[in-house]
Amino acid sequence: MVAAQARVVLVSGGGSGIGAAVAARAHAAGLQVVICGRRAESLERVAGPPGIDAVVADMTRPEDLDRLVGHVVDRYGGLDHVVANAGIMRSGTVLDTSPAEWDDVLRGNLTSAFLLVRAALPHLLARRGSIVGVSSIAGLRAPAGAAAYATSKAALTMLMQSVAVDFGPAGVRANVVCPGWVRTEMADEEMDEFGRGAGLDREQAYREVTRLVPLRRPAVADEVAAAVLWLLGPQASYVNGAVLTVDGGTQLVDPGTVGFDFTVAPRA
Repeated sequence: MVAAQARVVLVSGGGSGIGAAVAARAHAAGLQVVICGRRAESLERVAGPPGIDAVVADMTRPEDLDRLVGHVVDRYGGLDHVVANAGIMRSGTVLDTSPAEWDDVLRGNLTSAFLLVRAALPHLLARRGSIVGVSSIAGLRAPAGAAAYATSKAALTMLMQSVAVDFGPAGVRANVVCPGWVRTEMADEEMDEFGRGAGLDREQAYREVTRLVPLRRPAVADEVAAAVLWLLGPQASYVNGAVLTVDGGTQLVDPGTVGFDFTVAPRA
């Protein structure tokens, strides 16, 4: 068992991207970190340093979540923080999205968080812990061609706010971060796909999708991880039910005035 003063954080989807960056930051801050996900190889790469434990688990299976949380509590004596980061992306409008794809996205992005929080809450209540859900600005503003993804992320935000209201009186905080474009393995794949259709390489694709973002670039995963760690920690002790955008100012742009500042032309 780790020392009594060490806080314990469980990060879903911890094998890559934002989850891996959260694990690295939490480890550097002296927390005991447990990462989980379905891909053993990815988890093992992140779990190299002592102090980062990896558990293979399917976030959509209640029995896996019960086993995972039981392992954390048995090994480390309790649980202080949960980061609900696991998720998948499927593109498509309502007409383009099959019922099976819809179910996959909602299970991967929403039900997985519900099951994780449900399994963890008794232990978080014991330590007056905190939760951060990794949502997206796609859950705040409707993107084109991402009906299932946007719906799942909007629902994740409300799930965290429901937890904040229901369990805040017992000392458990729940908040959400909503990133914009972040350089991750998933986003790289999206840029490659987008770039092929537009005749752009990956870097050009990132520049294209962020050219109206006030900071003119995507985030790196560690910038989102910094926001997550702040929300988990004591400096955010009175922050509950908040929605923190980490988007470089993307939501500030008024589409109706874009034409005054930019030359906007359709791609061939």
